[in-house]
Amino acid sequence: MQAGYAPAVAAGRPIDLPESLQLPLASGAPWWYWLGGRPSLDFVNTRRERWRRDVETLVTPADLVAWLSVAGLLARDGARADRRRLREAIALREAIDAAVAAAVAGAPTPAAALATIDGWLWVAGPRPHLTLGRDGAPRLGEHVGADPLRAALGALALDAARLLGDPAERERLRICAGERCSARFYDRSRPASRRWCSMRACGNAAKARRHRTRTTVPSQLPEVRA
Repeated sequence: MQAGYAPAVAAGRPIDLPESLQLPLASGAPWWYWLGGRPSLDFVNTRRERWRRDVETLVTPADLVAWLSVAGLLARDGARADRRRLREAIALREAIDAAVAAAVAGAPTPAAALATIDGWLWVAGPRPHLTLGRDGAPRLGEHVGADPLRAALGALALDAARLLGDPAERERLRICAGERCSARFYDRSRPASRRWCSMRACGNAAKARRHRTRTTVPSQLPEVRA
């Protein structure tokens, strides 16, 4: 994980979505997973099964507040979101994903995605602020924005910008190779050779499939009659 990034996630949470899942979800909170290794990638992964059912897990503004809280980017107490802010968050998420997918494919980053990410950077954290003290001398401090939720989204944009803007970081962006997965993740392995978002889930499933393929007995050929 990124230094200082420690999602408050209970152990044993489910990874795979059940086939019986009723869509659309009333709330996506039970189905968040935290395998991306960076907050911006975990954020992208709140849209699950992009390749099949396309499951949205940021269903309500309350979901957004809760997710940012679990990710350690927002204090839930007093935080508020509305549908407009949820739409903005989802637009940022999709811009990050478009840029990540392009990086993994070795393709040019879509200009609109880059502009969306860049547009959030100015609220990514406290900004230097120069004021006059009571003695008339200038004092250098920090100006903190009034909207903590926007600041949290800005922090996600900044994390994505650091991943995308540094060639060494960008080369470690991955999309899980699992046949039933579309998770984006950051490869922290020394040789940068990870293929799976989780060896326990997708990696073991791939091993099992390979084993079944090797051990399957070919069906008996039909009898050839003269």
